[in-house]
Amino acid sequence: MQNRAVLARRAASGGLLERLHLDGRLASLLVAIVVIWVTFNLLTGGTFLTSRNLWNLSVQTASVGVMVGGMVLVIVMRQIDLSVGSVLGVSGMVMAVVNARLLPDGPWSGVLTLLAGLLVGAAIGAVQGAWVAYLGVPAFIVTLGGLLIWRGFAWVLTSGQTVAPLSDGFQVFGGGLGGSIGSGWSWAVGLALIAWVVQGDVRNYLRRARNGLPQRSLGVQVLVSAVTVLLIGGFILVMVGYADPRTGLPRGMPVPVLLMLGVTGVMMWVVRATRFGRYVFAYGGNPEAARLAGINTARLTVMVFALMGLLAALAGAIQTARLNAGTNSTGTLAELSVIAAAVIGGTSLSGGTGSIPGAFLGALFMASLINGMLLLDLSSATQNIMQGLVLVLAVTLDTWHRRRSGR
Repeated sequence: MQNRAVLARRAASGGLLERLHLDGRLASLLVAIVVIWVTFNLLTGGTFLTSRNLWNLSVQTASVGVMVGGMVLVIVMRQIDLSVGSVLGVSGMVMAVVNARLLPDGPWSGVLTLLAGLLVGAAIGAVQGAWVAYLGVPAFIVTLGGLLIWRGFAWVLTSGQTVAPLSDGFQVFGGGLGGSIGSGWSWAVGLALIAWVVQGDVRNYLRRARNGLPQRSLGVQVLVSAVTVLLIGGFILVMVGYADPRTGLPRGMPVPVLLMLGVTGVMMWVVRATRFGRYVFAYGGNPEAARLAGINTARLTVMVFALMGLLAALAGAIQTARLNAGTNSTGTLAELSVIAAAVIGGTSLSGGTGSIPGAFLGALFMASLINGMLLLDLSSATQNIMQGLVLVLAVTLDTWHRRRSGR
């Protein structure tokens, strides 16, 4: 009787989520983030949920948040990329060398530095993708080798020296000097996000109603949209609530966070509305069927790894600019956080299934965990243990979910 009661409660819960057309894993992840925030806020005596710390948390989320969308596509294709931390590091070092030693300080030095780093990251990703696609070497081996090669190359490039300082124009990408857009522009971005969400919800609701597809009731849809709008408004309030200690004016949204939101939006569009995105998921679902359907799977693999390298380089720009230096340790173990964020967000390691919004929440989850442990002054060893446990738990839950759903 007790087991039947438990099963009945689970069925009722699943039925409620189905009636509301909500993703159970995303809802669970949101609850987990709230629990972590409340717990760390209590443990830190109210420090965690201050505007200053949440502002810093948003910047700390940016590098993983930028990369995780690319990792989703890699894993969806039944591949893996263990080299993203090293690609981040070597791209960041290249940008530091270009900025500090090759380019004169000027209005375009930051942009030119960023372009150089993005080219390096995309090239590295394309080379690794070609190795996987055309030579048939498993991605695990290729990228594991890349993890060592590119980390070593970053050291060789400067003989282990730290390269600093960097130009003010480049530091903007890390949220440094002038690296925030202020109160007015932050509210403009917030209103644009709200308009985009509302317009998308209305269009989707009307489309599903027109085609007779199952959907939320009008009242539930209005409630879901209203909650989303409130979350966006709360986010902007936090961003403008942190004042610049030098001027006393609201700093507003940091540039790294703006880049992260932009990348997330583009990746959502790529997955939902482009042939490239459909081909990636088709290949992940059934590689042989994708080949028989005429998809150039080798070229697709190269493109996905090149995109991953490009995003790793962008994350490298964010971290290097934030540190105002190119260091050999930049990006160490970043691959752990990125893979964990993707899996926590609902990307199945068996391929074919992945969620960009879920991966974004997974990145926020991992960044929140690290931020809270830093505030509690836990040792780096303890932080690594916790991150490793989270990754193992996430993969365990993914395996359990696949077995339960019969996939």
